[in-house]
Amino acid sequence: MCAVSPAGDRIYVIKHGYEKVITMATDGTLISTFMDPELQEPMGVHVTPSGQVLVCGYSSNTVIQVDCEGRKKLATLVPSKDGVLNPVSVCYNTKTDQIIVGLSDNSIIKVMELQKKHP
Repeated sequence: MCAVSPAGDRIYVIKHGYEKVITMATDGTLISTFMDPELQEPMGVHVTPSGQVLVCGYSSNTVIQVDCEGRKKLATLVPSKDGVLNPVSVCYNTKTDQIIVGLSDNSIIKVMELQKKHP
């Protein structure tokens, strides 16, 4: 599974069964390899129009945000305690600021509000 950055200069690759997100340049040059305990068996990857990289952790039951370089986790957008079981796909709705998560085992789609941070 893969996704491409809005500028078309990066490709984000995941493979079910491997615990990493690989970021490459379009010429195939490796930019980074990302691993995190909250990302077990990555399944779905999505890049928003603003370049945010969202990745589902199938076994960890999470959705995390990774920086555009693919080097570090910026946030856990959907923690396992939110009742997400085996997420396989993720998409961000820019009009409603919602994350749409597809779940494997029960054919459910969850629509979740992003938590807004106030100063």
